[in-house]
Amino acid sequence: MAQAPAENSDTKEKTLPGNPELVSSDDELISLASLDEGDYRYTVEDYFANPKAFTFRFSPDGKYLSYRESDENGKQHIYVKNLATDEIKRAIEEKEELVRQYGWLNNGRLFYAMDKGGDENYHIYAVDLDGSNLKDLTPFDGVRAEFNELLREDKEHIIVSLNKNNPQVFEPYKVNLITGELTQLYTNDDPANPIAGYDFDKNGNLKGFTKMRDGVEMDLYYEDGNGGYKLMKSLSWKDSFGILNFNYATENPDDAYIISNLNSDKAEIVLYDLKEDKMIEQVFKNDQYDVQSMGFSRKRNYEIDYFSYEGEKNIVVPISNAYKQLDAKMKEELPGKQYSVLDATEDENLYMVYVDSDRLYGIYYAYNVAENSLKELYNTMPQLKEEDMSEMRPITFKSRDGITLHGYITLPKAALAGEKVPVIVNPHGGPQGIRDSWGFNPESQLFASRGYATLQVNFRISGGYGREFLESGFKQIGRKAMDDVEDGLKYVIDQGWVDADKAAIYGGSHGGYAVLRGLTKTPDLYACGVDYVGVSNLFTFMKTIPPYWKPYLKIIKEIWYDEDVAEEKAIMEEVSPVYQIDKIKKPLFVVQGANDPRVNIDESDQIVSALRGKGYDVPYMVRYDEGHGFGKEENRIQLYKSMMGFYAKHLGKQEIPTPLKD
Repeated sequence: MAQAPAENSDTKEKTLPGNPELVSSDDELISLASLDEGDYRYTVEDYFANPKAFTFRFSPDGKYLSYRESDENGKQHIYVKNLATDEIKRAIEEKEELVRQYGWLNNGRLFYAMDKGGDENYHIYAVDLDGSNLKDLTPFDGVRAEFNELLREDKEHIIVSLNKNNPQVFEPYKVNLITGELTQLYTNDDPANPIAGYDFDKNGNLKGFTKMRDGVEMDLYYEDGNGGYKLMKSLSWKDSFGILNFNYATENPDDAYIISNLNSDKAEIVLYDLKEDKMIEQVFKNDQYDVQSMGFSRKRNYEIDYFSYEGEKNIVVPISNAYKQLDAKMKEELPGKQYSVLDATEDENLYMVYVDSDRLYGIYYAYNVAENSLKELYNTMPQLKEEDMSEMRPITFKSRDGITLHGYITLPKAALAGEKVPVIVNPHGGPQGIRDSWGFNPESQLFASRGYATLQVNFRISGGYGREFLESGFKQIGRKAMDDVEDGLKYVIDQGWVDADKAAIYGGSHGGYAVLRGLTKTPDLYACGVDYVGVSNLFTFMKTIPPYWKPYLKIIKEIWYDEDVAEEKAIMEEVSPVYQIDKIKKPLFVVQGANDPRVNIDESDQIVSALRGKGYDVPYMVRYDEGHGFGKEENRIQLYKSMMGFYAKHLGKQEIPTPLKD
């Protein structure tokens, strides 16, 4: 049954978020899930149960291997293996709350991050390799800790940012890993014009920072040589000018590699003298895509190892001889796969490499530089056989107004045999600066196993395609951005791959909003929709953002809409699904994490309540121990089981053509 609100015997006050009376019972959701009938080779658990082991990392000295391992209850503990003796000890025990992140601090100590019920107010903990000397490094209730810097030259400290002095802004602290002593490094004392980012060198010295001005301008300050900071450059928030790494290979401490779009549409990497405020040279660019990152070798005096960018697939461009050797080895032994180097030992002889593809969930390898050898460490999902998985095919097409758009279609085997199959249109979250990528997608593979194609469109405002493409989607959320999704659907219909009468729309966060907008903007286009932590009302969405987003509200309004501008307020009403309820006439399934700090539960309650008021049957799944998306295994599995039952009912069999209650 649905969880009932906790009550005080005297006051009878509700303590659960939202309106629990709207929530579908567990029995109702189990009944919905049961509709996913068929002789399928793979279950929902095969795709969405936690891998038995994952997140493998070497200790800096290469003597230990750490990893997560799931127990019989789905808890993901962190273990440390001594590579010389094979002795294994549990360093971090996962209890009620999820361990959201972990890593090595030094050869003898690990860190991990944890919040409460998905509220995103993370604490950072440090612990010895055997689980002893556990220390909450940020023991402040209602405060969000963000990991800034792992100081390679200082084994006893890290730098974190905390919003403990003012919930709207973050300030940097040096933290002692043993005692927990905090030393504040700078004061962010102007919430109206807060510091939005800090730049430290490898020794933990604050070299510069970016300060917001009037909510939309960005002023870059750099050290003045006298212990203070001076204004170096004034930028728009739309400009990219970020320090990737200082150039420690030179004698000049002010040389840095910068990722910038100030002189080009696509983000490129330049070498820059920050003290003189001038570019030294252009280092790397791509004419079609934004450059993402670069890597260095500390051992080889900070020689450049590689550049990377994301095109149709993830591209690594090796530069150093060491990386050219690694790249050649990967292509020789694992052709058709993509790889990423997750970390390396301090002597840079052992690399932790993760390999995946559209049909391979992922395998961890150890690459030995001296031997030029690859050793498989762990296949994260061995039960999912590559030969049974479906191809994720890059697509390119034109929008109705002539913009070149990219995306992906995952096609089940029936589609490849010429059959027109149902399709699930899956707009991504964000939306600004986010994009869909090639690689293993468990959602798309689950859908394909049930005979459904999945369409993912990188609509205007998506990241990675340059500044002009990104900004062409500003003030177009719910409008031209949705047109692009619809044009993608038309394209795959015209290719003969999918059945135009059996198109569903599903997404999370902005993707959930796109579901609701799609069902109201084009009510005849989709057969049904699944809204996962999606916005339904742009006005209330902007009023319930987390406090640390409030300094960015002007930017959010420039990307979305500004209700103080009469014309834009009218658009907000037009594109807010809650005001267009009467246009929804297809079945809808709504999913929400009760503690979501980004999309308040009221966003989902509003849409469910309004549709229920019209007599519609709207399954509503809420989990009271989750936030912006379901992180816990049991919740995630129940979500996809219910989702597949919903699709079977309204997309597969299409037994009930309307969303009205029987």
